Amino acid sequence: MGKKRSVNKVGSSDKGKHSRSLSKLPKRKIQKGIMFVEATHNNTKISFTETNGNIVMWATSGSLGFNSNRKRTPYAASQVSEVIAEKAQSIGVKELEFVVKGVGQGREAALRSFVNRGFEISCIKDKTPVPHNGARRKKPRRV
Repeated sequence: MGKKRSVNKVGSSDKGKHSRSLSKLPKRKIQKGIMFVEATHNNTKISFTETNGNIVMWATSGSLGFNSNRKRTPYAASQVSEVIAEKAQSIGVKELEFVVKGVGQGREAALRSFVNRGFEISCIKDKTPVPHNGARRKKPRRV
């Protein structure tokens, strides 16, 4: 039969991934930047760039240890934004612009957690793609 293995579910694995994602910090100081939030149906991705567009840091809900359906929740989005907010505060960011893309549940939760952290938000843009006319229709069936 084999030896049975016991699994300890303490919850320390989430803390480990949280601290590991905080350990990778950039060395330069940045005053203002652009925060891109992509909230899809399955995941939430947040990336922080300089004003000219170079990516400085990023995080996803999958990289923090959330699985399958839990990745798309507002709680996962707020945890991801907390990680990025801590990193941004450590490099001296004061002012942010927000670019939100997607129709997922984590859009407002990510924005709300940045506001609660005390960042000054200058503008919020919505870049969600909207189809103009949709795909081409099927040809009619001939009988």
